[in-house]
Order: sequence, then structure tokens, then C-alpha cells
Amino acid sequence: MNSKERCLAAINGETVDRTPVFPLLMRFASKRHFVTYKDYVTNGTIIAESQIRVIDTFNVDAITSCSDAFRVSADLGGEMVYPLELPPHISKPIIKSEADLNRLKKPNYSAPNCRMADRTKAVAEMARSVGDQYLVLGWVDMPFAEACSVCGVSEFMMMLYLDPGLAHKILTFLTGIVIDFCTMQLEAGAPMIGAGDAAASLISPDLYRGFALPYEQHVIRAVHAKRGLVKLHICGNTSALLPFMVESDADLFNVDHLVDLSTALSIYNNHHKCTKGNINPVSDMLQATPQQSSEAAKKCLALAQGKRYMLSAGCEIPAETADETFAAFCNSVI
Repeated sequence: MNSKERCLAAINGETVDRTPVFPLLMRFASKRHFVTYKDYVTNGTIIAESQIRVIDTFNVDAITSCSDAFRVSADLGGEMVYPLELPPHISKPIIKSEADLNRLKKPNYSAPNCRMADRTKAVAEMARSVGDQYLVLGWVDMPFAEACSVCGVSEFMMMLYLDPGLAHKILTFLTGIVIDFCTMQLEAGAPMIGAGDAAASLISPDLYRGFALPYEQHVIRAVHAKRGLVKLHICGNTSALLPFMVESDADLFNVDHLVDLSTALSIYNNHHKCTKGNINPVSDMLQATPQQSSEAAKKCLALAQGKRYMLSAGCEIPAETADETFAAFCNSVI
């Protein structure tokens, strides 16, 4: 059973030879490829090379094109800021009013500087090089997260209360673009799309059901219609959202370390869904010895025994994590 087969079997609830290992690696990958993070996020070839270098070095079963949350907003005209070793962002919001929204059009996906096309290039190169052996994921941010990017987090949160009609118009506009972005990466060879919606962890269950979940469902239905799979990744304490997140119908759910893994496993497996997580990336990885990291991983493995599960940290592996510690984590499944 190769890595791709192992991951797909876990998602489908089939027998696996061992638990798949699927950490989220971004700055960790760039550092091991000896490139700046600015170079990583601006060059799809470097993303692909960095991710492939990781699987050549460590016992990892899946890789992803995830790098930053500002691909769509950049292509909509946002002015990008690229720190040398931190994630990029836009300098200021691009939607403050309905008039701003009405001026926007779908991006030109074939433009030379299109950031969405650059990520798609990374997917294509990873899929071509290792896609037969490893699970290669594309990546998008869900419409709610994208709305927070184009409007500003606090500004969009206020809009939910002060102008919910405009909030829905923005979400509807962004949903079409996110689906296009998914389609680009599926057609480039990704069998699965990772979908981040981190800002959704900041809102109540009622707001999640009103402003995030319907648009997640729309995106996921579109991916499923093209025979793709979806991993939903919502960072933070989503304990109150778990019963509603499963309604998104994603195929794999990342669980952050702030959430009780046993509860998440119960909810997701009762709906025949696969769970991924959830050791603390700081205390159980960055600050841990190899033995401590392995022990933390084995606790997750014991809780998940007999369930659909992949081993992961709750979120991104810190770049400064020692190679020996990360290797011990990855090898804890053997």
C-alpha cells in the first residue's frame, strides 16, 4: 500500500496497513529547502520542490500547496506585502462598501501575475512528480475566510450584524471564485482540495450556520461534482461548531489541539467521516523532545484506534521544530 492508497483508504473507512501521517507543512518545508518564505509563496515550482523534499526526508503520506490566505484577494486587486520570512498579506481591505463590491470582477486566471495560477502550477508539478504515490492536495480558503481577507476581519464581523445583506452578497461573489480555484487545481491533478476557514472559529454556532456553513457546502458540492475530495481545516477552538461543521459534508476534518479529540472522533466517525489531528504544534512539537512528541502522537493514535483517522498536529508544524522531533512524530505510526 503506497501513501496515496493509504490516505484514500483511511478516508473511505477501509483497512490500512498503518495510520497515514498528514501534517500541514509550509514554513517548515521552505526552511528544509533552504529558501526564504517570500520565495516560497511567490513561486509554485519552489512550493512543489519544497514539499517533495519533505517526503523524500520524512515519513509523510500527503503534501499540499497551502502557503498563505491571500491568493484570491491579491488577484482581485489587493496590494500585497511580502515579508521575508512571514506569511504575506494585503496592505488594506479592498471591499468597504457595496460600491467596492460592484466594481470587482472575477480575476483573469491566465494573467502572468495570477497568484491563483501560481498555486495551481505547484499542484500540477507535485501531481506530475509524485501524484501516483502520494496524496497531493490543492488549497483554497473558504468564502467566509476570503471575506475576512478582502474586508478585514473585524470589519467583516461587524458587517454580519450591521449589513448582513451585503455580507451575503460578498460571500456569494467570492464563492464563485473559490469554486473556480478548486476546479483549476482539480484539473491540474489534485484529487483533494484542502479548504481553510480559520476565521469561522471566531463566530457563534448561529453565525456559522448562517454565514459560513452554506457557502462551505456550496464549494464542497462543486468539488464533489467533479469527483474531488475536500479537507476542511478550521483552526482554533471549534468545539461548539463540531456538530454543524460535519454538515458541510467534507471528507476529512482537521481538529486543532484546543478541541477534545475524543469528541471530534465520535462526531465525525458517526457520520462516516475521517478525522485528522490533533497534537499541540508548540508544546508537543516545537518545544518537545523526540520522545515527548512520539508519546503525544501515540496518545492520539490510541484514541483513534478503529476509527477513520490520520495523524497530524492541530495546525501548521512550526518551522523551527527540530528534524529529530518531527521524524519521531512521523515514525510513531510504525
